[in-house]
Amino acid sequence: MNPHFSGLLAILLSAHKAAATGLGWHFVQNGTTGIVALESIIVSDTLAIFFDRATNDPLQVDGHPAWGALYNLETNTASPLTPKSDSFCASGGLLSNGTMVSVGGHIPVIPEAQDGRMGLRIWEPCDDPNGVGCELFEDPETLHLAETRWYPSSLRIFDGSLMVVGGIHEGTLFYNTDPVNNIEFFPPKDGGIPRPMDFLARTLPANLFPRALALPDGKIFIAANNQTIIYDVEANTEVQLPDIPNGVRVTNPFDGTATLLPLHPPDYIPEVLICGGTNTSDQAPQGQLSSQTPASEQCSRMTLTPEGIRRGWEIEKLLEPRMMPEMILMPNGQILIINGAQSGYAALGTVEDPVGSSNSDHPAFTPSLYTPDAPLGKRISNEGLPTTDIARLYHSTVTLTQKGNLMIAGSNPNARVVNGTTFSSEFRVEYLNPPYMTVDRPQLSNVPKQINFNIKFHVDISVPPHLQKREMKVALIDLGFSSHAFHSSSRLVFMDAQLSKSGSTLTITSPPNNRVYPPGPAYIFVTIDDVTSPGIRVMMGNGLSPPVQDQGVRF
Repeated sequence: MNPHFSGLLAILLSAHKAAATGLGWHFVQNGTTGIVALESIIVSDTLAIFFDRATNDPLQVDGHPAWGALYNLETNTASPLTPKSDSFCASGGLLSNGTMVSVGGHIPVIPEAQDGRMGLRIWEPCDDPNGVGCELFEDPETLHLAETRWYPSSLRIFDGSLMVVGGIHEGTLFYNTDPVNNIEFFPPKDGGIPRPMDFLARTLPANLFPRALALPDGKIFIAANNQTIIYDVEANTEVQLPDIPNGVRVTNPFDGTATLLPLHPPDYIPEVLICGGTNTSDQAPQGQLSSQTPASEQCSRMTLTPEGIRRGWEIEKLLEPRMMPEMILMPNGQILIINGAQSGYAALGTVEDPVGSSNSDHPAFTPSLYTPDAPLGKRISNEGLPTTDIARLYHSTVTLTQKGNLMIAGSNPNARVVNGTTFSSEFRVEYLNPPYMTVDRPQLSNVPKQINFNIKFHVDISVPPHLQKREMKVALIDLGFSSHAFHSSSRLVFMDAQLSKSGSTLTITSPPNNRVYPPGPAYIFVTIDDVTSPGIRVMMGNGLSPPVQDQGVRF
């Protein structure tokens, strides 16, 4: 054989192998956040927003520390935003028109911030990739919540508005001792008067940041403490579901996490998964608790149909106990379990033996993958997953990005920015790259910017030659809002799709209505033979401001 030809062949074969195998799962550290990324949300292909407590973050604005930041995902740099009120332990989400709204907050400890407990911070959709000309809007005097809320949850519902759930009126050391036992909406409903919720009263004192998930019929699943319900927004009624087994509690300060599993056509049968937390009694005084108490290793799963509810919870075990984990819906339908501690509790400086100020210890450094359709007992694995050396404990966040990798930031089990302790304030950004990030990937193009419900639409696709097209999944994903071990509004709906004979066009069927996927921003990802494309941002529904009318077809 010609030596030149054989050398060229070896290069081509090596390149093909690299295109097909890549680097596998791996962490990459890149960039710093400027403020502790206590809350994070992706607001465009290139931009994320972080919020923190108004204290002493190093990023400066107008001569004082910033507590809001715009993070550029391309340059991995942070620039300050100018919220007026303290966003400490707030929540948030995206409306049906694409507007980001941050809700709630805290009483400030620095004079530059206003009381944030009724805060509404607005970020309109921004087309500039660097955020030029876009800014955070806040007018506390005229635009605010009806109730003071610290540690609330929020959720985009079927009419494109945010439902704001629970919280506490003012500071607490550990338990919810001054509860907000009601819900409200933004934009307001019911004449702006909050709705009392019996469930919140029943689940005291460990019910901060309730885990609320929008079901495909428009009703809401909520978990708090060790109890669960289905709430009907339209009828203002609640139906009690079986308690989480074995006394496991999953809301702050006993943070487990929860997600709605991916929804599949044609039936979109809802299943919920709740993992981590603790089985410590909610009557135990915080001063008698220990940072060394093992967290719960329990995962509980239930199908929310009449038959599934009768069967109750199905139990399996994490690979390690986790307090304050978070679960991320991946485009192929798996769920990544990441962050948190193996012992202790959420909050800070209140147990009998804190580590510095941290109520938790023994960080969980290795993520796991949960495969929903695998047999019971074989769904959770960390095979091939890397281990980090950065502790992500209280006040840490994680989110999927448009590129398809995960941005991990934050961690601060301290009342202010503190350095030199065992668990210091953390500003490093870390990306967890799935295997598909370092191989040739499918690419979508000519995707409609706005997509109605219950229609077929066409997109162009380029499929790398090393893929055999044995399996294809098209996922519609809400990337959600990350804070306090929970991903508010996170959602994945699979869509039926057919690949043309030429392999260059996809015909996709959108979700049937605005209850299966609440109207608003989404990303479309295509996974072929377990290799996922970058996401394409679209607007699901008519893009109008909430509340919007029902769209598509009910079933």
